[in-house]
Amino acid sequence: MSDLKVLRLVKKSEGDPPEKAFMAEAVAKPEPQPAAAPAIKPVAAPPPIKPVPARGDQQQRQQQRQQQRQQQSQRHRQQQKPQPKLTLSPEQMLKIFRTMYLSRRLDDKEIQMKGQNRIFFQISGAGHEAILVAAGLCLKPGYDWFYPYYRDRALCLQLGMTPLEQLLQSVGAAADPASHGRQMPSHWGHKKLNIVSQSSPTGTQLLQAVGCAEAGYRVKLIKELKKLVEGFHNDEVVYVSLGDGTTSEGEFWEALNTACNLKLPVLFLLEDNGYAISVPVEVQTAGGDVSRLIEGFPNLYRQRCDGTDPIESLAVMRRAVDHCRKGRGPSFVHAKVIRPYSHSLSDDEKLYRCEAERVSDAEHDPVKRFGALLVHEGIASQEELQQLKDEVDREINEAADIALASPQPAPETALEFIYSPTVDPTSPEFDTEDRVELSGKPGTMVDLINRCLHTEMKRDPRIVAFGEDIADCSREELLDQVKGKGGVFKVTANLQREFGSARVFNSPLAEANIVGRAIGMATRGLKPVVEIQFFDYIWPAYHQIRNELALLRWRSGNEFSAPLVMRVPIGGYLKGGAIYHSQSGVSIFTQIPGLRVVYPSNALDANGLLRTSIRCDDPVLFLEHKHLYRQAYNKSPYPSDDFMIPFGKAKTVREGTDLSIITYGALVQRSVVAAKQAEQQGISVEVIDLRTMNPYDWNAIAESVKKTSRVIVAHEDTMSWGYGAEIAARISNELFECLDAPVRRVAALDCFVAYAPQLEDAILPQAADVAKAIVELRQY
Repeated sequence: MSDLKVLRLVKKSEGDPPEKAFMAEAVAKPEPQPAAAPAIKPVAAPPPIKPVPARGDQQQRQQQRQQQRQQQSQRHRQQQKPQPKLTLSPEQMLKIFRTMYLSRRLDDKEIQMKGQNRIFFQISGAGHEAILVAAGLCLKPGYDWFYPYYRDRALCLQLGMTPLEQLLQSVGAAADPASHGRQMPSHWGHKKLNIVSQSSPTGTQLLQAVGCAEAGYRVKLIKELKKLVEGFHNDEVVYVSLGDGTTSEGEFWEALNTACNLKLPVLFLLEDNGYAISVPVEVQTAGGDVSRLIEGFPNLYRQRCDGTDPIESLAVMRRAVDHCRKGRGPSFVHAKVIRPYSHSLSDDEKLYRCEAERVSDAEHDPVKRFGALLVHEGIASQEELQQLKDEVDREINEAADIALASPQPAPETALEFIYSPTVDPTSPEFDTEDRVELSGKPGTMVDLINRCLHTEMKRDPRIVAFGEDIADCSREELLDQVKGKGGVFKVTANLQREFGSARVFNSPLAEANIVGRAIGMATRGLKPVVEIQFFDYIWPAYHQIRNELALLRWRSGNEFSAPLVMRVPIGGYLKGGAIYHSQSGVSIFTQIPGLRVVYPSNALDANGLLRTSIRCDDPVLFLEHKHLYRQAYNKSPYPSDDFMIPFGKAKTVREGTDLSIITYGALVQRSVVAAKQAEQQGISVEVIDLRTMNPYDWNAIAESVKKTSRVIVAHEDTMSWGYGAEIAARISNELFECLDAPVRRVAALDCFVAYAPQLEDAILPQAADVAKAIVELRQY
């Protein structure tokens, strides 16, 4: 057999080919040419499921489905060309089986430990082992990047994660490398192996994986980045996996769209076990086959395989990875697998799966089938295979004993890593306000934000800016012929002209796409400054913001983070903004641990706070009130390029002795107007501008309240459950003895903002409302 070519896997073997090798037909097509779009490859038709007794329509539908599967399989076989041989040595075959068996037995061990109440959750990767080991063999740990989902135990083992490391997560040990006891089991993460921390929401990892790959794409385009960021390789691949149910998520389609549009090296692995908990694939997907639905995506290399067959899976994965590694665009592998166990130990599949179907799954068990194949082909005897199994079982039992004896995180560590432990944006390092030097003609808030973006992008080549309409002109050849867009409010005007389209570019009209991609880029060391065009449309991105961006550092125990800035125009007082251009739901975001929320009221503060936001090491929601963008009263000359205002530092806009107003945003000026009116009645009012909402300056609030003994909290958000409720509650709780009157709030009505100007004025708090509250509280 000296003429056989041994498949080189992760490490190239040395010497002559082995005397005995197993050969199988590879299902992958010959390597595609760049100009030709490769066809989807077929899955071998599985043995038909034995039908349960059925009558009438039910039996007829089963027969029709079976006939359709057979016809489809026949069509694919007719289209298939002769395939190359794939050769593996006996040693390689045994290693594959060992990892598959190890994965299965770890699942079984966790199930046993859950039954003993020694762990608290279990979700298995059973039935998915073959395709995942194949994927791990074709990819490079610590070189490529990985965004797995909860079934990917075997992949992580193949990449180098140890049984002990996986069991440390099961028991919630502090030494767990994935999360240090903060995530439930099977939520993979490993800094050394480039396995990025995984969360529970299905599909959120897809856009992040695209952003991760896009970071490498941007590094190739931006020369300055090559010296500033580390860990990028010209042929790196980003792996991301998902179940068939996840293809129903919109972010799946958004991820495919961007990956194909930019020809990014993303390997999408669909592990199709036919069920999303209890919902079968034909209910999830039109036609029951997502591969048929994605045929129109350009630059996408599509393949299918029997994911329970490691040899077939290995051939397909090798082709898919090569396609990505050679820069030809993304690959999509549709692997048909089984789910022999319930969705998780919280689920009972017997409630919705018939006996015949579960028996059929058992007959296709990849671990049992591959073990039988090894014996049949003479790769190993039954006794040798049993010795291997006994060795794996001993390894798992020893690892379980160590894991169970490992300490859990100390209670006092709960608040660690909510924010960056090394960069503190509230520190004096970020405070240059007292020595600010101003020059030039006064500019509006738009002008000074734009200036800050220009100076910071010049200072730091890692900054990339993108969002809807933020570029001057996506068609670069037209830049000399047009004035340029630069955002609907012109805040990003001329950024693309100065820094190029590799750093300033438009995104699809998809808010989750913007934030999800930014998370992936930030994880790789870039500094995205993205724009959500209107606060009113931020909600599609809320999933990414709440469950991913703000949580990444904490849930990984500081192994991963995503420092970025989201600029968001917000607020009403527009005369025509109406319901969907006037929202002010600040409190929805200030309650999220891990997210900084900033809200300047004037041009100078906007400049200094944005610079701090960009230079800090946490995710920041930077809110820009649309009504304040071009107001003459908040203009300012330009500060120097190092001007910064720290977070958590309020500003006393107006000194007073009789009453304090705690406010922010558009209510600052309205409060100043009301305070001047009250002064004519002999009432001295102090106005405090918070400037940052999370963190906020409690010391400034306390000092003012202690001085005046009366306080109004004024905000544009609704009265009920608005941001001011937290401030008012804390004042009442901690400063009660300092008060001479109840804490008063001035806020919007508990409804949405209307289009008619007179109605809008009645809904939003006005200076007259603040003035009335001042008089009434002073008279209390």
